Amino acid sequence: MNEASQTIERIDLRGVKVYPFTGPDHLIDFADEHKGILVAVNAEKIMNANELTLPILNNNIAYCDGSGAVLAARQKGATQAVKIAGCELWLKIIERYHDTKTFYIIGAKTEVHDETIRRLLQRWPDIKIVGHRDGYIKDDTERQALIDDVADKRPDVVFVAMGSPKQELLMADMLKRHRAIYQGLGGSFDVFTDTVKRAPKWWIDHNIEFAYRLIKQPKRITRNFKFIKYAWWLLWHKF
Repeated sequence: MNEASQTIERIDLRGVKVYPFTGPDHLIDFADEHKGILVAVNAEKIMNANELTLPILNNNIAYCDGSGAVLAARQKGATQAVKIAGCELWLKIIERYHDTKTFYIIGAKTEVHDETIRRLLQRWPDIKIVGHRDGYIKDDTERQALIDDVADKRPDVVFVAMGSPKQELLMADMLKRHRAIYQGLGGSFDVFTDTVKRAPKWWIDHNIEFAYRLIKQPKRITRNFKFIKYAWWLLWHKF
């Protein structure tokens, strides 16, 4: 029996139920077997979970994408849980399946989207991209047309880079029509195309990537005030 086939007990982090995967391969094996939406969970997602987003988080494949989520999961007994960066995971999925599965790529500004497709084809010439479009959906008509196209072309994997919760809500509606592996990617296409620089490896390895982003984007400070409360939860084992 492989690791994906074994029962994985989800960890409840103040109402957000997260799978404590032990690495990206563990997650990919599980997703291939169960399908659904891969939802990256960090401290912000836990704190902002509401009646709209919580069902999507808890009815799909939520995984730890931040050190805060990992620390909370370990406090709840999932000592083997690790951080799995969504901006790396989607490339690992392509690396494994580029020559065996089909893909649909959605998201980002037109120029970033087009460069993403170009670089994917350059890196994996045999990748099977059955459809793609940028992330600027003007109205419900365009949104429905996209959902219809995905249902018609039936890709094995769908990547949506539009930011939360918009991308999760779109993927939830797509999943109703077509069962596949879906992953929300936020700004990952910007990182992939070097439009936005990710934190250097040292910051990532020491789990302080958030601090690097704060230095580069001081306006984020207002978003980070709420994490004082999250730190308090961790300090006093309130999960």
